[in-house]
Amino acid sequence: MRFRKKPVVIEAEQFDGTPSGAVAVFEKFDIPGAKFVPDAASLEHGTLLIPTLEGDHTASAGDWIIKGIKGEFYPCKPDIFAGSYDPE
Repeated sequence: MRFRKKPVVIEAEQFDGTPSGAVAVFEKFDIPGAKFVPDAASLEHGTLLIPTLEGDHTASAGDWIIKGIKGEFYPCKPDIFAGSYDPE
């Protein structure tokens, strides 16, 4: 059997790994419990900790933060995002 994924329009913001990039994500989306976690070596770079339906996930620089069809949030690697979504 083969299946085709239903077309769905999503909202997404790409995270650049910086505190200002985290602010851009947080300004676009109100993600309860999400936070920026600075790298130990540099406060100018870090990751995002995103609470998801499956538990906490970490978003790195370049990852896309997606708002799903049920209002949930999750990170997506850039190559997967590029292969799954087209700009509208």
